[in-house]
Amino acid sequence: MRADRLLSLLFLLQTHGRLTAPDLAARLEVSPRTVLRDVEALSTAGVPVWTERGRGGGISLVPDWRTDVTGFTTAEARALFSGSAGVDDPQRPAWESAVRKLLAATPADRRAPFQRAAERVLVEPAGWRSRESTPPHLAALQEAVFSARAVRVTYRSAGATRASTRVLAPIGLVAKGGTWYLVARTDAGERLFRVDRVTGVEVLAEPVPADLPDLPAVWARLREQVERLPAPGVAVRLRVARDDAGMLLRIADAQLVAEPVVLDRGAFLEVGAVFRALPAARAVLLGLGTLVVVLDPPELVADLVRTARDVLRTYGQDA
Repeated sequence: MRADRLLSLLFLLQTHGRLTAPDLAARLEVSPRTVLRDVEALSTAGVPVWTERGRGGGISLVPDWRTDVTGFTTAEARALFSGSAGVDDPQRPAWESAVRKLLAATPADRRAPFQRAAERVLVEPAGWRSRESTPPHLAALQEAVFSARAVRVTYRSAGATRASTRVLAPIGLVAKGGTWYLVARTDAGERLFRVDRVTGVEVLAEPVPADLPDLPAVWARLREQVERLPAPGVAVRLRVARDDAGMLLRIADAQLVAEPVVLDRGAFLEVGAVFRALPAARAVLLGLGTLVVVLDPPELVADLVRTARDVLRTYGQDA
């Protein structure tokens, strides 16, 4: 652990120049006394580091001295720097440490595109909906984000019967719960676009405006707007055995318009889900038979009973 901390200390100084012992201690989550011991260890190992006491003092390296990391192609560096863990992800500190070390070791004249990739992609593991497949146009949108160029996209909005074409200024990409979203500026302001609804992409030569806002701030605002929207459709409350809950959620996923809420009721699980429409709920739940019990709403229960009786009559059975 100390070797890793010494490297972090070295690259912090290389990236930021002069820093105080308390500042370094806060960044490394150790005491100022430990920082001073680590500085002494680096100096003993031949690293040109020194401390200045008094007002305006601090710890710094000899000007123009730096370590070097070589062998990364542009594509490899982009992949590394855009692999951001979500804000609440336990791996976030390790990711930030890796980015800090590698960015500090990248020559200044080659740092800008890698810095942009790190700043313009977010990953949030908790999602509104879960999607596992990679959207076909994700790579083209990543290229537009990394190269800071506008795009012409063909996009089919939710509920639309046909796609429309529009020119966007990409702000960044966000992966939330396995679903990718493009955050972009439009003529009507910042908007959110689901990448799996993009049916065509053309990366334009036109650069994006220099005054694009900060991605995390825009994402936080747009995310809050989405999460505050009342969910359309039919709200359903179900009871299911623990062993069958995973199957229920997998089968129902394509017909849901909001993230299901699962509550532990001891002997079973209670699932709150919002289906697109009553026929969608009927189709999913009838297929699961007695594995799932519908608790609410009463009109869905009545609909399932009527449908089951119709099926029995169709096949010549007593209802």
